Amino acid sequence: MPLQYALVHEWLTPKATGGSELVVKEILKHIDADLYALIDFESTNPNSYLFQRSIGTTFLQHLPFARHGVQKYLPLLPLAIEQLDLRAYDAIISSSHTVAKGVLTSPEQMHICYCHTPMRFAWELTFDYLRSNRIGQGLPGVLTRYLLHQMRQWDALSANRVDYFVANSQNTARRIWRCYRRPATVIYPPVDIERFPFVSEKQDFYVTVSRLVSYKQVSLIVRTFNQLKKPLVVIGTGPELKQIRNLAQSNVQVLGAQPNEVVEQYMAAAKAFVYAACEDFGIALVEAQACGTPVIAYGAGGALETVRSIWQYPDTGTGIFFSTQTEAALMEAIEKFEVHHKAFQPEWIRTHAHQFAADVFSEKFLAFLHNSWQDRLTNNQSFLD
Repeated sequence: MPLQYALVHEWLTPKATGGSELVVKEILKHIDADLYALIDFESTNPNSYLFQRSIGTTFLQHLPFARHGVQKYLPLLPLAIEQLDLRAYDAIISSSHTVAKGVLTSPEQMHICYCHTPMRFAWELTFDYLRSNRIGQGLPGVLTRYLLHQMRQWDALSANRVDYFVANSQNTARRIWRCYRRPATVIYPPVDIERFPFVSEKQDFYVTVSRLVSYKQVSLIVRTFNQLKKPLVVIGTGPELKQIRNLAQSNVQVLGAQPNEVVEQYMAAAKAFVYAACEDFGIALVEAQACGTPVIAYGAGGALETVRSIWQYPDTGTGIFFSTQTEAALMEAIEKFEVHHKAFQPEWIRTHAHQFAADVFSEKFLAFLHNSWQDRLTNNQSFLD
């Protein structure tokens, strides 16, 4: 008799289109699972692959303005995820970057968590979060600090509800160990390599594609290009859009949000893709490389796993790293790239990106799922003996 699966994700909305949603989409291609989330506004979206799908939700679904960001109900998220009744399933897969891994399960069930990150705002980005939000100041700031303290305690406690952790990078696996003291198997998330056009002849401009939030450091990139007077295209939207538009000089185009086709065209034609954030994985870096476009990236986090430094791999390098998130360091990296950009081979860059393709993810994840179930059966029998 086939196993009964439940797949739990945090939230499903038209604006949630990142790497975690790609993982959910790919898993559903191969596993017949019932889908659950805190909120769902995709099953009513005619443009979504989830249109008219039955999706289990929580009481947050009916709260005002939930569609535009359930994060505003942060204190309620742990309570809400614990209300999902999953007793009918043999195996639970949680796709978690906030609270999805906190679902309640029984000893008879297997729970695998694909962890995109331990909740960043409660751990290493706590002080950035407090500085960049009004609720981080004054008396509200005291309450916010207490709330984050409570969230950290719940986050660490709920990690004990997971049988097997999968991480989207070695960087995330280290953070899972630091926060939860749990080992994790690394399976890189799927990237739709074939979606991105390969272009070998590049044009004379740089591009960055990102959500415009503080930790992405897009303003750092813009300030650097203001000084260099080199052409830069910025694609993306977020709270910092107005600030970045005001910051940009005439050599910097800030396009805001753009359709996928436009993003793909700019990525493919650009001389290089510039990225200054420390990411858990960094799917945009792989997407750029799928176009045969070299990368100039901050040398930390997932970038160290997805980009090959031209200095370390002279014949097969795919990018250049800069060591600190400063204008001086980024400027030096861009100047070095200008000198050595002809050393990059677009064909090899595209080939390198294929190791992160969707079929590679599916093969590894399905094998992990099978092996974990067999391991669980063996351990249960040993326990009974």
